[in-house]
Amino acid sequence: AGLPLSSMTDPLRIVLPDGPLLRLDKALAAALPESAGLSRSRLQALIAAGAVRAGGAVLRDPAARLAPGTAITVAVPAPTPLALQPEAIPLDIVFEDADLLVVDKPAGMVVHPAPGAETGTLVLALLAHCGDGLSGIGGALRPGIVHRIDKDTSGLLVVAKSDRAHRGLAADFARHAIDRMYQALCWGVPEPGSPRLRGLPGVTEGPDGLTVARAIARHATDRKRMAVVAAGGRTAVTHLRVKTRFGPSARPLASAIACRLETGRTHQIRVHLAHIGHPLIGDPVYGRARTPPTGLKPSAVAALKAFSRQALHAGHLGFQHPVTGANLSFDAAPPPDFNTLFTILKTL
Repeated sequence: AGLPLSSMTDPLRIVLPDGPLLRLDKALAAALPESAGLSRSRLQALIAAGAVRAGGAVLRDPAARLAPGTAITVAVPAPTPLALQPEAIPLDIVFEDADLLVVDKPAGMVVHPAPGAETGTLVLALLAHCGDGLSGIGGALRPGIVHRIDKDTSGLLVVAKSDRAHRGLAADFARHAIDRMYQALCWGVPEPGSPRLRGLPGVTEGPDGLTVARAIARHATDRKRMAVVAAGGRTAVTHLRVKTRFGPSARPLASAIACRLETGRTHQIRVHLAHIGHPLIGDPVYGRARTPPTGLKPSAVAALKAFSRQALHAGHLGFQHPVTGANLSFDAAPPPDFNTLFTILKTL
């Protein structure tokens, strides 16, 4: 037997459209509206819990293939209380209304509690700030998280306070309608015309810079890392534009670049830059330990060696308000450690 429908919110009802037979989880992901806010992994969990039915029968196999025209009911459980203790951590909130807020996250703060990072997270700070005023369509009561940035990446995130805002923002992220621009400091110069990059699969040149379009998936042997893959994986597209070159013009040591996300996969910028041979300065996972060249000022050598996190900042966030329809745009300056490194690199 599946979960009783009485423990659910109003069930979702769909009829599978005509077309090729798909796995149940894929068919549901394609047929359900984006506003439902149900990812494929969330649907797989609902299938395993017995919340998906056809003709009254519980469907438990996510790989089952059903005929077009099959009527399916997806009963989504009501949000369950979080077993989390709110923490009164100061937040840099740049915008807030009844439906959402935008926060400038510091480097070093984890977004959501996880093993080894149970305290000091953004979610716990939000719970203290908003009380019961965060959305809960992700399955746990009012987490509010629509997207994330890495622990050691600083910058802007939008957080949903109402379920309506959460659904609207999730749909906009899914259709790549959110404007996200990152500031980054990387080794070398990833620019059009580079002989080494010309002809690299998935890398194209444009009038304003490079586009890297390579799918990303979990690393085959290290599950904590992501990797570019030739087959499978999830589509990932990053647009790169060089802003400043550091070092001798004939052979610059590093550069400041603007990275615009067309998609938003885990570690996307870090993986794409490492893949094309221009990893972020300080990246402990995707970068390589580099010995600064001889002749640099001691202050520059010390700064490069001391910067032990990826030099990445989510500096711009723009989107249409999912409830009011207003166009919103926010910018946040990089933190002091990023600015200090930038200033020192300019002396090379």
